[in-house]
Amino acid sequence: MKKPLDFSLIDELTKRTTEEVNKIDPLNILVVGKTGVGKSTLINHLFRERLVETGVGKPITQHLRRISKDGVPITLFDTRGLELDASVQKQVAEEIKEAIENLKQNNESLDVIYYCLSASSSRIEEMEIDFIQSLAKQAPVIIVLTQSIGQPAKEFKMYIETLNLPIYSVVNVMAKNYKISEDIQIDAFGLDDLLDQSFAVLPENRHEAFNNAQQVDIERKVQAAKSWAKKYMVTTFGVGFTPIPFADATVLVPMQLGMLAHITAIFGISLDKSTLIGIIGAIGGTGGATYLGRTLVSNVMKFLPGVGTAAGGAISGLTAAMVTSALAMSYIEVLAIIATQEAEGGELDSKAVKRIMKERFDMRLKRGKDDEDVKQIVAKSDELSFDDEKPKRRKWQPLKKFVKRNRRK
Repeated sequence: MKKPLDFSLIDELTKRTTEEVNKIDPLNILVVGKTGVGKSTLINHLFRERLVETGVGKPITQHLRRISKDGVPITLFDTRGLELDASVQKQVAEEIKEAIENLKQNNESLDVIYYCLSASSSRIEEMEIDFIQSLAKQAPVIIVLTQSIGQPAKEFKMYIETLNLPIYSVVNVMAKNYKISEDIQIDAFGLDDLLDQSFAVLPENRHEAFNNAQQVDIERKVQAAKSWAKKYMVTTFGVGFTPIPFADATVLVPMQLGMLAHITAIFGISLDKSTLIGIIGAIGGTGGATYLGRTLVSNVMKFLPGVGTAAGGAISGLTAAMVTSALAMSYIEVLAIIATQEAEGGELDSKAVKRIMKERFDMRLKRGKDDEDVKQIVAKSDELSFDDEKPKRRKWQPLKKFVKRNRRK
């Protein structure tokens, strides 16, 4: 009889994901621009969760609003109704300076400023130039030319670049498709360029937060998740550690849940319970961690009988690596599909998620040790140092200690 789904696994993954997100160094962005330049459209298409609509917008001064949302490791400071006469400019500058000082008191900083100008106006006032110069003393400034349509927008960008302002770059952006008629539209563009410029100017320790929050480049999330997962698998499992008894396959599950939680945090996807049920159910998450651990390992045996076993039913490092690689990479592929759907305004139901997860997971297990990711893990593991007390029986110390701590009494 099929065992019921173990909801404690779902709760544990949710809890660990929240913990991973909370570990990310938060990012602070100031968005400046007059009313009507398209700041809200820019923010909602650059970042996930449609922050302007769903985030908590809290006025902190007369002209400055703080926007944030639980689970998204960025805070936006938005200048509201900015009209740059001399008195307002001075007041806004003082309010921004005060906000920056408050950040410093909390050991935070303003990381980048998006100064938005409407490209359709093709003009920048002298007062705005002065304001940009003062802002550049507080943090790197990227000028974003919104609503960039046609050659005039390109020429406006070139003109601003000739001013030699103390800014990092100027970017033409059309944040969403612009419909000219029933048959003609200008497709959105420029957000990927703004993304690249932002990553280039942001401190290294803010990249994880920015990648979590952005929804423009899903492939960047995929590559970050794969890079981390491979390092994790190499350092945690390796190849050639002392085999562990099949009965103790459960020790793999806490590490794998931690891995999935970190991958989820990289993608910045708010997975609901039904979606997680589909994912965990697809890999045999029934009957508790012990059952899941044995099921995952048994799946390898099903596709490749005899692989990863030794006398007494032990699990080799290669078996553990194959199982964990299949789990990580199939999970990344599923999250990429979900993230793409969300960015496009769509949604993937839990049944579809479960089906895709099972298909991708089984496909990678069938490849076994011939899977390219597994080969890389094997190659990198061989480069690491092992305990050479017994030359022909290498011991992978991290997992050996983990097994000892977590073996059932």
